[in-house]
Amino acid sequence: MVIRSVSPQITTLSVPFLRYNKFKFGGRATIVRLQTGTLAVFSPVALSPEAKTTISSLGGNVGYIIAPDIEHHMQLGPWKAAYPNSRVIGPEGLREKRASQGNEDVIIDHVFTKENKHNIKLPEDFAREFDTEYFDGHANKEIAFLHKPSRTLINADLVFNMPAYEQYSKTGVDANSGVYTKFLNHFLNIRGKGQQRFNWYATSKDKSSFSQSAKIVAGWDIEKIIPCHGDVIEEDGAAIFRRIFAWHL
Repeated sequence: MVIRSVSPQITTLSVPFLRYNKFKFGGRATIVRLQTGTLAVFSPVALSPEAKTTISSLGGNVGYIIAPDIEHHMQLGPWKAAYPNSRVIGPEGLREKRASQGNEDVIIDHVFTKENKHNIKLPEDFAREFDTEYFDGHANKEIAFLHKPSRTLINADLVFNMPAYEQYSKTGVDANSGVYTKFLNHFLNIRGKGQQRFNWYATSKDKSSFSQSAKIVAGWDIEKIIPCHGDVIEEDGAAIFRRIFAWHL
């Protein structure tokens, strides 16, 4: 696990992760310390001793656990058990998917739906610091979060920045090695048009709705982008977002 302070309010927990046992994807939890001192944990990774120590060092008050889509939820059970007073935020269909997979029954306290996505009532301390946009047209039902004080876009499978160098930096393994990983990285980097094609053909199941959401996020004041997969984008986030979603904009 690589633990890093991305900004005074944001700490990331980055880990290696092999998708389908073939692709060096990497994984990342993002911890945001709200102005109240409450912690919001996005896409929680395994609750390891290092993760627990980091939470304690940040004050220990986990108030929110967020699954930004229906894929980044596998660690909800352990985190909710460890921090039972926390509230869980996620998209529609998540609790049902977890039940079908035999996971722990974790109540999703605040559920984003296609109908409520622009008027959902989130707790005041959280809503004050975050803009949100639910991509109901995304294959994974993605919720994008903008932490306004730091101008940071936090997401799960909306923006990728492969290869996952930071997430594999302590493994002794080349993050760009392997035929499958090289193929994936061709489409999920931020330089060429591969991610534009990936977004258009693979992830946008309802292109009209997806495009509407992309236009909303493109209007946000973004400097950094923290993806779950690949390296953190430290600057020019708004321009990079507009480039990789150009076909939707």
